[in-house]
Amino acid sequence: MALISFVVPAYRVQGYLRECLDSILGQPETDIEVIGVDDCSPDGSGEILTEYAARDPRVRALRLPCNVGLGPARNAGLDRATGEYVWFVDGDDWLAPECLTEVAERLRATRPDVLVVDHVRVWWSGAATRSGMLDVYPDPPGPGTFRLRERPEAIHLLHTAWNKVLRRDFLLDHGLRFAPGWYEDVSFSYPALLLAERIGVLDRVCVNYRQRRAGAITRTRGDRHFEVFAQWHRVFRLLDEWGPAVDELRPVLFERMIWHYLTVLGNGERIAPELRPGFFAQITADHARWRPAQGYPVPGGAEGLKHRLVADGRWRTFSALRGAYRARDVAARQARRVRRRVMPAARRGARLARDAVLREYYRAELLRPVDPKLAVYAAYWYRGYACNPAAIHEAARRLAPDVRGVWIVRRDRVGGLPAGVEYVVAGTPAEYRVLARARWLVNNVNFPDFVRKRPGTVHVQTHHGTPVKVMGLDQQRYPIGAVGMDFAGLLRRVDRWDYSITSNSFSTQMWERAYPAAYTTLEVGYPRNDRLVTATADDVLRIRAELGLGIGEQVVLYAPTHREHLPGYRPPFDPDRFLAALGPSGRLLMRSHYFHDRERRALRAVTRDRVRDVSAHPRVEDLYLAADVLVTDYSSAMFDYAVLDRPIVVYAPDREAYRLARGVYFDVTAEPPGAVALDFAGLLDVFRSGAVRGPEAEEARRRFRDRFCRLDDGHAAERVVRRVFLGERPEPEQAR
Repeated sequence: MALISFVVPAYRVQGYLRECLDSILGQPETDIEVIGVDDCSPDGSGEILTEYAARDPRVRALRLPCNVGLGPARNAGLDRATGEYVWFVDGDDWLAPECLTEVAERLRATRPDVLVVDHVRVWWSGAATRSGMLDVYPDPPGPGTFRLRERPEAIHLLHTAWNKVLRRDFLLDHGLRFAPGWYEDVSFSYPALLLAERIGVLDRVCVNYRQRRAGAITRTRGDRHFEVFAQWHRVFRLLDEWGPAVDELRPVLFERMIWHYLTVLGNGERIAPELRPGFFAQITADHARWRPAQGYPVPGGAEGLKHRLVADGRWRTFSALRGAYRARDVAARQARRVRRRVMPAARRGARLARDAVLREYYRAELLRPVDPKLAVYAAYWYRGYACNPAAIHEAARRLAPDVRGVWIVRRDRVGGLPAGVEYVVAGTPAEYRVLARARWLVNNVNFPDFVRKRPGTVHVQTHHGTPVKVMGLDQQRYPIGAVGMDFAGLLRRVDRWDYSITSNSFSTQMWERAYPAAYTTLEVGYPRNDRLVTATADDVLRIRAELGLGIGEQVVLYAPTHREHLPGYRPPFDPDRFLAALGPSGRLLMRSHYFHDRERRALRAVTRDRVRDVSAHPRVEDLYLAADVLVTDYSSAMFDYAVLDRPIVVYAPDREAYRLARGVYFDVTAEPPGAVALDFAGLLDVFRSGAVRGPEAEEARRRFRDRFCRLDDGHAAERVVRRVFLGERPEPEQAR
């Protein structure tokens, strides 16, 4: 029997579930089991649980036949738990590193019925706020156990289930289970505390309580928040049943109930304005119904005033008071914002003046109607015609010929545009005009901050790769690689998205976590990879001939990724020694990241008979088709190249440093698409020994392709065009 059974319910948490499970399974204390409960989730949460169960015997995956809600899902996990203790951890939260060691020590030493642990709230901005445990226990509570009547202040600890580790036999003996509905923690946690003979408090932060920007019930408006009343009614009915034995705790619980009601009412993201009078009236009714005969500790100050207004049923006065406080807070925020925006006049140059003129022109163009046939495309910060936007543009020209497609490109990249592609130059009035009036805006990065989301327009974010390194809000945890990033501005840009294009379920999960917003995900494959699927043998021969590559030559494409945290670093790589390992038929194509314009100029110095710099080649897909082998590190290139089912070598000499400084979503050396080399000598040996095409590498590539490349069938761009431009609904398995 394990010491702790973790019950992890999962519903629409695919972007966070891996982090949750990794935080549990990666703890030094291993005497655990994890029951992952898929509450008939419509996203990839169930697939993730199945994946973890397949590779870790401590994990069991349970799929419920229909969606039952958080409380009943926890009950289903409890029914299958075998551990001495049970810990209910929500699938979008995660444990603090190494916390389980202290939890296990306390459980073994004191054998409590309930152990309450500390937590922090972690916001999408990266900020963290402490819990109220320090207010309840300004002095360390110590390792001893107690009953609630001995230390009633424990009632003021947060009433959630996930901050409590509970003895399983204690739950079974008392028949403690979760009720259906929202706010189910209330009618579970308080009865557990009331019944427990041995309560412990561990003042160690163990849970990171994620404050989600989108998707959480605490940020969802609706009348289901009225269900909080039924949960508290269950608690007070139990108090009535248990009688005098718990009467001394009734005043403290009553005060906590009114506090909770007012917290829900005061959150404008939960109760819509038209529902607030009714919600307030129910608080007043409960105040009259459950108020203890001996009274209760009314808070002081403004909170106490709220309690008195509730008792008297004075909604209008309560509402006016709330409005006054909100107006005061808004004025204070605006004052702070104005102070931050003050800029010395000396910093305003000619470029700012020119930009201001263009912005005024843009605002004027916004007054004109949206052009119902205009689509604007861009890629890589206007670096040219490339990637997913280019593939979508080509499909739209074929399937929606009445849509006029216009590209925005830098002036120095105009020469690389294919014949017949309409364009405007970045930084000119024409750019601002099309951005203001386009119905569709398609990009693999974000359009500039000044771009407004007009009613009736559609913004499509295609991204430009399956993420290995952490992105978006997740970069806040790795500040070395996020210097200068404006995360608040990033979220404003993400809020413009209508569609997010992903190539596999893993990308969908990570983008939802990195870019939380209300967009629709189209999990349809990567449009840019259509060319890899549909290219013929003649196409490959033609591309190789254009690059000067012979039929019998072994061509290796070396494409390392950008390391923004180490601008001067380049992985150790000697082209001459590498070619010697390839043998006389070997040819080497070297492609730097598109951020490395200076490196591209330096690479031209090594271009000779058997080595060629292809950094400036306009279409990386052609390079994939030409190459027999890809060598890369943490680049998304491996996911695209895997579509071709050709050998891939991961060359990661700075693996640990990159993981710690830049952060990764998964370890490509542990789940690689082929052979792995951790230093340059090892890379040479991979080719000399034949391991590059050995059975282990082939099996690794098969698993990798099965996980990441299933949707790349040559029709991804068509699926995007039919949904976005033609309004056709996708097949159920093609979009989430």
